Amino acid sequence: MTGTGFGDLFTRLFDDAALFPPGNAPMAVAVPAWLRRQGDLVGPFVLPAARLAEVGAHLGTDGPPLEIALTTAPADLPAAVDAIRRNPALRLVAVETTVAVDAAQARSAVRTMADSLPPELPTAIEVPRTDSRDEVLDVLAGTGCRAKLRTGGLRVDLFPSPAELAGTIRACAERGVAFKCTAGLHHAIRHTDPATGFDHHGFLNVLLAADDPDSAEVQLRRTDAVAVSAELRDWSPSRAARARSVFTSFGTCDVADPVHDLVQLGLLPERITV
Repeated sequence: MTGTGFGDLFTRLFDDAALFPPGNAPMAVAVPAWLRRQGDLVGPFVLPAARLAEVGAHLGTDGPPLEIALTTAPADLPAAVDAIRRNPALRLVAVETTVAVDAAQARSAVRTMADSLPPELPTAIEVPRTDSRDEVLDVLAGTGCRAKLRTGGLRVDLFPSPAELAGTIRACAERGVAFKCTAGLHHAIRHTDPATGFDHHGFLNVLLAADDPDSAEVQLRRTDAVAVSAELRDWSPSRAARARSVFTSFGTCDVADPVHDLVQLGLLPERITV
């Protein structure tokens, strides 16, 4: 990159969601794989609170702790946090709660997290894809809590259109709410999955939309990988930092796929592996 050092733009962009579909990695495979990874690209291990009891059997006594991004219903948060705190081989680094269907649920989730977590811990609440979206984002504004945006799944209806996702990104920007994404961002550039026929958003498209919300829909529809990568190479460090302060990370069931894409586009050096 010209202005941005390798990795600055992508540091901890890829949350390790190996347990989730379509990857569905066994815990016995997913935990050791995260613990073996080195470097700054991969973020925390995304773990549902319901599977917390399974983790212990796959942790060693030496080495760094397993950094966890906990996904949970707000009601289950206090017990899960207590269990993590009692295990020195685990370290809680983020919390994501289930979708808040309206402002009342969002306010309740924000209160629960404030009561259960240190103020500096990153948190996110999944935003509904309904008319209640804006009222939930209104609750998040000014709290430091991020929005969690669904960008795909196992059914075609779980993929928001470019127009819908662009509208949500603009709504976040208008309120100063950072966001992370979950599901569907398997590759760098917008594409059609040949196996399912589903149109997938690209994570670089989302990054460009976060950088310029006013043109978000245009950015999300782009498929010109060479032009996109050329633009990103010219970003300054301050521009990269600003975009990443808006789009903080996304969960991916195979962190090797997005990293491979970045290597192929010349945005990461070939020696990079995960």
